[in-house]
Parts: sequence; structure tokens; C-alpha cells
Amino acid sequence: MSTTILVLAVLFLATFIRSALGFGEALVAVPLLALTLPVQVAAPLAVLVSITVALVVVIQDWRNIHLRSAGWLVLSTLFGIPLGLLLLKTVPASIVKAILGLFIIAFAIYSLAGRKPQLHTDRLAPLFGFTAGILGGAYGMNGPPLVVYGVMRRWTPAQFRATLQGYFLIASIVGMAGYAFTGLWTHTVSRYFLLSLPFALIAIFLGHAVHRRLGSARFLVAVNFALALIGVILLVQASIIEPKLRLVSASFNLDSQKCSRTVLGEERICRLQQPTLPACHRLRYVCVQLQRAVKVQ
Repeated sequence: MSTTILVLAVLFLATFIRSALGFGEALVAVPLLALTLPVQVAAPLAVLVSITVALVVVIQDWRNIHLRSAGWLVLSTLFGIPLGLLLLKTVPASIVKAILGLFIIAFAIYSLAGRKPQLHTDRLAPLFGFTAGILGGAYGMNGPPLVVYGVMRRWTPAQFRATLQGYFLIASIVGMAGYAFTGLWTHTVSRYFLLSLPFALIAIFLGHAVHRRLGSARFLVAVNFALALIGVILLVQASIIEPKLRLVSASFNLDSQKCSRTVLGEERICRLQQPTLPACHRLRYVCVQLQRAVKVQ
């Protein structure tokens, strides 16, 4: 199966999930895309698709956006991003992911058990937005705090989906501007995005159809199950993936410069033999992960 087909399939699935529930595509798109594409391509590509989903949903359902909540969440997120960047440099990702995963699972189980945690006003919106900014700035995981907030505010399914997309639209545009400024918005990213656009639009409307069939009770159950799944994924990353990366990096004693030289050498071989070889893309992905693991140590 070609790289392009795999990319289109991943983006279709991620977009469908995002359109149906309003969140959840980030933990699907980037990890799967990074298996066949360089992270430097996968991340901005996922953000471009995120902008597309959010824009279509906002156009469809702008009347359902909870403007006050969205405003507080976006504003406080901007203040949390710098702290998130600091957190990335000082705290091991495994610790943060483990704590966040446990919290999300506990909240989901608490909600599914029939408990009704509820916020009647937006007074705590800045706290949730600030937390989302920290996690977004550090690990690109700003979704979970926003979802928890939406559940506790008892938004209707339409409000939930539309309000989150209003937030994600602004946040994704800011993120894409950063990628453009740093030169990561490349022709390759644009090409994959244009190829995926028809499939993404189909997924958006299919997800919308599924969303409309979910009543408030079933939607809340689906959201909590999705939250629990995200929590499990974070725990797996924290307990298995991150430690393995640290062990591999320690075994090979790779620092950033040595890793870069290795990738450059292998890329020359790839260009001479077969430029689209998936192994070449996976090599870049592994190298980036090793560099991150070295920084964590």
C-alpha cells in the first residue's frame, strides 16, 4: 500500500472522529501519520486538516457556539502556551502524560457511573483554558481539558461540537502561522493536504450525520468513552513508549548532532535508491523521537 493511500486513510478516519465528537483526532492523526511521513510533515498536515474541519463546522453551526466560553478558553490558552514550552524542557513527558491519563480516566468513570459534575457559570473557564494552553504548548494535547470543561458545563451536543471547533479554529490558525514562520509549511505538506481535502470533506459530512443521530444522553456516553480511551493511550505512552525511547537513546548514546548526521547520511542513500521508501520516513521519525528522549534524560 502506497504512502499516499495510507495518509489519506488516516486523515479520513481522524476527520470523521473529529466531526462526529468534536475532538479526538490529534491522538489518531499525528502518531499514525508519523509512521509513514516525517514528523515535520505530519504535524503541520494534521493542523491544516484541523483548520478545515473547524472552519466547516463553524460555518455550519456558528449559532451554536457558546461565545463567552470560547472567548475565555482561547484567551487563557494564550497565556498557558509559554508555560507549556517551559514544561517541555523541564518535566519528563511520561510523568505529565501519566498524570493526565489517570485524571481523564477517573473523570470518565465518574461521569459514566451516573455522577453529574457540573459547572453553572464560566468562572473556571480561564483555568481550563490555561491548562489546555500548557498541554498544547508542551505536547499538542490541548483537547482533554476542553472536553472535560464542556462535559461539566452541560453543553448540548450541538454546542459542544460547535464551541470546540470555534476554539480549535483559532488555535490551529495560530499554530499553522508558527509552522509557516519556521518554514515547516512546505510544498509536500500542501500537496498531501490538497489530495486529502475531498476525502476530509466527505468525512466531515459523514461525521456530522452521525453526530445528529446521537441524542444528548448517548452523546455524553460517547464523549466519556472517548475520554477514557484517550486516557488509556496516554498511560500506554507514558509507561511503555516513552521509557523505551529513553532506553534506546541511552543504548546507542545518540545526541542531537550525531542523530542528525545519521539521518542525513541515510537520506542520501534513500534519494539514490528510492526516495519514497517508507523506511526512509520511519528513520526520520525514529530519529526525532530519539532526540526528544535524549532531551528528557
